[in-house]
Order: sequence, then C-alpha cells, then structure tokens
Amino acid sequence: MNRRTLHATAALAATAALLLTACGSGDDGGSKDSDKIAGADDGSAKPEKSENPSGAPAADKPDGVDVSLPKSMNLVFDWNKPKDKNEAAAMSDAANFFRAIYRGVDKQTTKEAAVSAYSTGEGLHYAKTQIDGWIDGGWTADGTLRHYRATTRSAPNGNSVEVAFCADASKFYGKEIKTGKILKTKNSIEDFDHYKIVMVKYPTGKGLWQASKVFVETKAEKCQ
Repeated sequence: MNRRTLHATAALAATAALLLTACGSGDDGGSKDSDKIAGADDGSAKPEKSENPSGAPAADKPDGVDVSLPKSMNLVFDWNKPKDKNEAAAMSDAANFFRAIYRGVDKQTTKEAAVSAYSTGEGLHYAKTQIDGWIDGGWTADGTLRHYRATTRSAPNGNSVEVAFCADASKFYGKEIKTGKILKTKNSIEDFDHYKIVMVKYPTGKGLWQASKVFVETKAEKCQ
C-alpha cells in the first residue's frame, strides 16, 4: 500500500472554486501578464536550488514551530523558487504545509503546532482529515515522496498565491505502527497526484503563508 490512504478524503477539500482570478491549466501560450505563471518547471532538469529536505527547518518558519521529520519520511521538493518574493514565500510554506501534515502523521496527532501554523480554513480541515486517516488505519509513513513541476500564480491583490505541483508517491509507503510492516503495492498511475494549493498571506505574521484551499487531481497522467 502506497500513500493512497490519503486519496479517499482528498475530494473533501475540493468543493469550492479557486480564489484566484487567473485560474487555468497554464498551458495556453501568449497569456497576459496578469495570467503569467512564474516558476514553471517540467521536472526534467535538475533545479538550481531545491526546497529544504524533510528534516531541515525552513528559514522563514514561525518561531517555535517545528516542521522536521524523521529520516524514514523523506519529503523532496524538487523545484526552483520563482523570482517574485511573495510567490517564493508561498511556495516555501506550501512545502511546510506538507511537512506539517506528515509531522502530524509521525506524531499521530492533528494538534501539532505546525499544522495550525501553515494552514487555515479548508486547508486546515484537509490537513486534519489526512492525518486522521493515517491514525485511524494505525499507520505511519515510510519512504520518499517527491514533489516537482511546480508553478505559482498570484492573485491581483497580492494576498493569495496558487501553488501547483505534481507528487510521486511510488516510493512512499504506509507502515503499520504495531508490527513495523511496510505496506507496498505494485506501482501504478495511482501513485501520481496533481495539487493546487491556494496559499494566503497571514495578516500579522511576518512572511507567513497558509494553505487555505487544497485541490487534488488523483491518478494524474500529466505527472508521469
């Protein structure tokens, strides 16, 4: 069994329309400046700078909030940061949002400080639902979860950024806490997801962005 335990509840977070006015696939060439997607990456080239590995703290994380993970959980963010300062910060905190979810999985609780620090509203509900899914199954996670082909898109008001990317869970597995057994299945299209995370700027937090909405396309052929 790979990380597919998350997918059963993924649709719960995808019931509302995107907040951003410049929404779409990003594949229509010749778009206007307001529709431009920054930080595009097809995943074929090695990025100049990757996000911090799973166990490393993010430089812009809130004081006292730990997003570190055990070595058995390797979250890789194989992407370049966009030049826009807000989009770069939103992308970094989108990575922290996923680290926070898996820190909750590791600690077997939804009450981790990182979860509430990096998510709000529907994003917070999504995070807690995912963590509860692992807890209810008696599982933790093991292996490498790769995120790649990231793009960002800013809303006109500058207070929200859509961070979109692919995820490859073909080497990321569930692990029974009681027995230590790693649950593996044959690799398939089910290992590939495409995410769109709407990140919003925290009103009073310096440089902090929170996931407010999560949209997931499972079995994403475009991510293979």
